[in-house]
This record gives sequence, C-alpha cells and structure tokens, in this order.
Amino acid sequence: MRTVAYVRNERRELADDNWDNFVSTIELAEDVPTSALRGLEEFSHVEIVFFAALAENVPPAPWHRRPRGNKDWPDVGIFAQRNKDRPNRLMLSVVALEHVDKRSLVVRGLDAINDTQVLDIKPVYSWSGPRGELRVAKWSEELGENYF
Repeated sequence: MRTVAYVRNERRELADDNWDNFVSTIELAEDVPTSALRGLEEFSHVEIVFFAALAENVPPAPWHRRPRGNKDWPDVGIFAQRNKDRPNRLMLSVVALEHVDKRSLVVRGLDAINDTQVLDIKPVYSWSGPRGELRVAKWSEELGENYF
C-alpha cells in the first residue's frame, strides 16, 4: 500500500470522542498529482481510508473484548466493533467535505490524529450507502452518543 495523503489537525493523542470538534486538512503526498482531486468539490462527503499507526495489531490485542472495557456491554469479536486495534489497523471514516483546495481537502468528523497516513479518498455517492433498513447492536448506539 502507498500513502496518498496525510492528515493535519490539532488532535495529537488517541481519544475516543468528540471528533466533530476538529477540522482536518488532508494534504496530498508529494508524488500525488493535483489532478487527483479534480471534481471532488462536487461532493458533500468522502470516505477516508487510513492507517492507524499508533494502534495495536490484533493479535497481540484481543480478538474479542467489551467495547471500551464497558462491563455493561457484551464481549464481542473485533469484527463486530470499530475499535482502532485491528488485524491490519485499517480504518474507514465517512466525513463531511467542507472544501477542496489545490493540493488538499478540508473535512469534519475524521477520527484520525495528526500525521496519520491516508491510503485512499473516495466520494460518497447517493447510492453507495446502506440499502434497506439498518440494524445495529443496542450497545453501539450508546457508544456513538458522543463520538462525533
């Protein structure tokens, strides 16, 4: 995999909540041409695929756990949660695109810290989200109350 951009923001430490309080600039890597962003300004949201360099690989991190160590939530497998400690530490976030500059884009709601490597940027199409009714675990709704 190659790094296509880097996250620039004020978030320097790993934390779980309040990501909407931070605006992030995603700066293209030097070897990525400016033309790669052409047309992106027409979209309201983008998906950012990034590498959580400071997270822990699974294993040695557990393959299952109680999300955030909360004893009121069930012990679930790593694939039933969005924890940063993952088998490949790959992360995906859908973020609001505020604007596109010549070699960067400004987004809100990206749950990545400063200097994070971005592996891909994809526009969100109206038809590319979930189709049909969305079903989620009750505990995940509680987890997300303060996430953004």
